[in-house]
Amino acid sequence: MFYLDRAATTPVRREVLEAMWPYLTGTFGNPSSTHGIGNAAARGLAEARSAVARVLGCRPAEVVFTTGGTEGANTAIKGIALAAPRGRHVVTAPTEHEAVLESCRYLERFHGFDLTVLPVDADGRVQPDALAAAMRPDTTLVSIAHASNEIGTVQDVPALAAVAHRSGARFHTDAVQSAPWLPIGLDVLGVDALSLSGHKLGAPKGTGVLVVRSGVPLEPLLHGGGQERGRRSGTEDVAGAVAVATALALHAGQRASAEERASVVRDAVLDGVTAAVPGAIVTGSRSARLPGHASFCFPGVLGETVLLELERRDVVSSSGSACAAGSTEASHVLTAIGLDEDTARSAVRLTFDETLAEADVPVVVRAVAEAVEAVRALA
Repeated sequence: MFYLDRAATTPVRREVLEAMWPYLTGTFGNPSSTHGIGNAAARGLAEARSAVARVLGCRPAEVVFTTGGTEGANTAIKGIALAAPRGRHVVTAPTEHEAVLESCRYLERFHGFDLTVLPVDADGRVQPDALAAAMRPDTTLVSIAHASNEIGTVQDVPALAAVAHRSGARFHTDAVQSAPWLPIGLDVLGVDALSLSGHKLGAPKGTGVLVVRSGVPLEPLLHGGGQERGRRSGTEDVAGAVAVATALALHAGQRASAEERASVVRDAVLDGVTAAVPGAIVTGSRSARLPGHASFCFPGVLGETVLLELERRDVVSSSGSACAAGSTEASHVLTAIGLDEDTARSAVRLTFDETLAEADVPVVVRAVAEAVEAVRALA
């Protein structure tokens, strides 16, 4: 079987499980407790925070452990916008994950913010000039993802963040999809906050990190005991923090070679499918694209039906965001890049890591071609 849905989730790595185990058994204490078992847990939490900081090039004090990308995006967007706003204007893009879009819409509905949703080009990229034109004296926050989970397009976040900063606004980026593949960090990307999710990296679901630059005010979503320096109350999941820190470190150590191998396979899949399937459309950028990400539309078929045919051929994949699985609505990302709704409903996304070999590509391409042909035959 080929599991080609790693943008949705990844299996937990053995090294991560082994790192977590002590904090689920002997060192199980509450890190806020002052006895020995609690102190041992607190040391484990501090070590995990330092490990994350080393990978992301930030200070340990800038790291907030979360339950994943959704909480991280909500905390960053609502927390920064509400803590010390320059004004009540936020900016985002139509291709964002729903966690970002709904957080911005929340500010619009309940706190009187104006929301600007920028245009994107056919590859899903936001142009710095478009962002510059949208900036206002009262713009307090811009949130644009580093990379799209649906179409794989990588944004020029450093250039976009520079535009926001010239206007005096803060910048948050959703780095959930780029974290397994690309160098990220506050200084690398030039942002004020970034969020990521552990289960895209080989850590368990329910783990994540939000990094917020020192000096950026942040209103917490969760109030209570003041954990995480008052930015996220609640007893910390020490094992989860250790897990995401371990997964990040493993990816950082293997990133360059993994990116190179996966990029070669990605290009072979893109070329192979477009050659084998008449009318196939590659969605997203061919040049500014995540390694391990190939996405298509096959006009005239329903993507969900193609997925069933693919699974019969031992290829497990998806039509787009797992958060929207089962929805009959056309993808907002695909319609934002100019595809009509019927074409958008034909989407298929293949996402993989460096373990998918070049020798596997013809098998995968043949399965895709057969699956699409089978669905078209039924139409």
